[in-house]
Amino acid sequence: MDNQIYIPPEGPPQKSAPQFFDQIGLEQLYEMSWIQYQLFRKTPINGLFPERDADLKKASEKQAEFMYGVMGGPKLYIQKHGPPRMRARHIPFHIDEAAKNAWLDCYKKAFTQCEGLGLNATDQEELLSWIESFSAWMVNRG
Repeated sequence: MDNQIYIPPEGPPQKSAPQFFDQIGLEQLYEMSWIQYQLFRKTPINGLFPERDADLKKASEKQAEFMYGVMGGPKLYIQKHGPPRMRARHIPFHIDEAAKNAWLDCYKKAFTQCEGLGLNATDQEELLSWIESFSAWMVNRG
């Protein structure tokens, strides 16, 4: 297995996350992230996540708080966990294109189950586009 760190040629996302926090709300993000993290259990990336439900729940809450902050809301993630540095935090995990696609598939399923977080179709498309570019930046193995 090659453990060389891969750097996506596109680099980090070139656009900031859409500023939808006031339209979505933190509770919806908590709910959607929890649904997404439960979906991981049925995927090949399950091993990247905590086994215990309580730990998985905490991980899902961290994601929701990160998303809330990057979408213009209060910086809860930073207050609780420090600077995000998401790519650096994910380097210890083997994230290849297949893992990214599994993560993204679960995100989209949870997003759909949560009715696109109540966003209109144009805003849903904008958020999903940003999520796709952000998830591509998390790929660290070729």
